[in-house]
Amino acid sequence: MHKTVLVVSGGIEAVPGIQRARRLGYHVIVADRDPTAPGMRLAHDVIVASTYDVAGMITAARRYVAQVRPIDGVLSIAADVPLTVAGVADALGLPGPSLRTAQLASDKLAMKECLAASGIPVPWFAPVATATELRSIVRRRGLPLVIKPVDSRGARGVLRLTPGVDLAWAFGEAVRWSPTGRVVAEEYLHGPQFSTESVLFDDQAWTPGFAERNYEFLERFAPHMIENGGQQPSGIGAPDAAALRAVAEAAGRALGLARGIVKGDLVLTPTGPRVIEIATRLSGGWFCTDQIPLATGVDLVGAALRLAVGDGVDPAALIPRRQRGVAIRYFFPSPGRVVSIRSVARFRAAPWVHRLGLFVRVGAHVDAPTNHTLRSGFVITRASTAGEAVRRAEAVAHGVQIVTTPAADAA
Repeated sequence: MHKTVLVVSGGIEAVPGIQRARRLGYHVIVADRDPTAPGMRLAHDVIVASTYDVAGMITAARRYVAQVRPIDGVLSIAADVPLTVAGVADALGLPGPSLRTAQLASDKLAMKECLAASGIPVPWFAPVATATELRSIVRRRGLPLVIKPVDSRGARGVLRLTPGVDLAWAFGEAVRWSPTGRVVAEEYLHGPQFSTESVLFDDQAWTPGFAERNYEFLERFAPHMIENGGQQPSGIGAPDAAALRAVAEAAGRALGLARGIVKGDLVLTPTGPRVIEIATRLSGGWFCTDQIPLATGVDLVGAALRLAVGDGVDPAALIPRRQRGVAIRYFFPSPGRVVSIRSVARFRAAPWVHRLGLFVRVGAHVDAPTNHTLRSGFVITRASTAGEAVRRAEAVAHGVQIVTTPAADAA
């Protein structure tokens, strides 16, 4: 009997990972609260349950095991649900991050406290209980600072505080996106930002995922911090890249992860790498499923699946075989109602376009982006170098015309 893996997420970004699991011969269960989610159509079996409902997912998984077949492993692909994955793994006795590790990965304040106590370099940070306390912190620390919910995702409620930003509004906005009403302020780090994705296996570690993130629209969308993609290979030297990898891997160990995936968000400051956040899951943004394999030839999803079901990994398979240029850029049309979308087919036909997707259609309303869920589309391009991949991605981002009309005009 093929091993059975439960994928806790059926969204569009999970689709390539689900397809990879099927090609590798796994019996795939996909769980999502939306029975029409794209990943559900690709599953051998489905579980209709919210990916954020830990108790409900455990109950559904136990029922599946009792009525259908054993589950050998559980993981998420492009979904930030560490508590759900760890809860199911713990309840069924499966491999995976511990409940303690998942709790730390789900709480940005607890995470930073753990990392700092373990000697991992992080920005200065402090919990903030009120807008008055935030003003006091600004007087002591100065600006810029960052304020964010401790337990949200997708950059919701993440704000860069600079002169002119209403601190009472900023505090309220951050609190609004926290399910527990908790907020943390932290130092704004100057320097290039990087996404890493590492595989930890017992006392070994590999980091095939390494991309420089793009924040060229920081001022345009201020005070919201909206990423506009990224590219690989990065343009930094080998010593700095090695230092970033070492810190990301050590951060995963500090959270208690012995075997599994560590996704890092780091900044290379003038004094060295610092960790903004760490996640114990496969990344979104088609990073784990598309960008890393395109750039390096490493099957990161395959490694995560093997670890999820308790198998080992081949170290040789985690060493990049190449360093090709790959870039992703997002689409940001003007706010309003979409009246036409042009040039998509032309760019999709380009041999160097790997994937081009839209999140809006004609008739939809486009809001000004305040978090990553409000981007209108994306393109992933490939080339022999990062620079050429970026030029191609930017050509598509400018060439695909999502034409809008202001809401008042549409009315």
